[in-house]
Amino acid sequence: MIASVQGQIVFQGDDHLVVLVGGSIGLRVFVPRTVFDHAEGIGHHIHLQTYLDVREDALTLYGFADEEERQVFEILITISGIGPKLALSILSTLTTAQLRSSIVKGEAELLTRVPGIGRKKAEKIVFELKDKLAAGAPPELAGLYNVDSDVLDALVALGYSIVEAQTAIQSIPRDAPQDIEERVRIALGYFT
Repeated sequence: MIASVQGQIVFQGDDHLVVLVGGSIGLRVFVPRTVFDHAEGIGHHIHLQTYLDVREDALTLYGFADEEERQVFEILITISGIGPKLALSILSTLTTAQLRSSIVKGEAELLTRVPGIGRKKAEKIVFELKDKLAAGAPPELAGLYNVDSDVLDALVALGYSIVEAQTAIQSIPRDAPQDIEERVRIALGYFT
């Protein structure tokens, strides 16, 4: 198994990077949006935690910004009906903290924002992951989820995509006030 990849980014596609390893091997690594947010672009070095999906007709490499993201991906693909592509879509739409919080609180609504996940599938994910993901969720996530969910809704209503809104929310300092209006103002500052 390929546990991690470190090398130079030589190509950046919509959902993948090509990472030049050892100066002679280019590996296509499918990644969530979070990796694109941290990648400095073509020509720069990157270190990814990886998961190798072995199928009869293909070997597909998935890369993640950190170990937690890779572990959540591996847990997601254990659910019947959730393959690697859909798991990657979940991690591109939601942060691991948002996912854990929605699972802990039993709120499937957040998962329905992921393309390809309807109400029933979202409820199935929450049900199946409740014990697996809840154990690692810090208790303070519960309060943050409610506030940041409202902030996300406000940013989307203003015309930003879910990915843009989530990226802006991630830029809000941890010690920022829990007031929704203030958090929206701070998040909007990300776009200027």
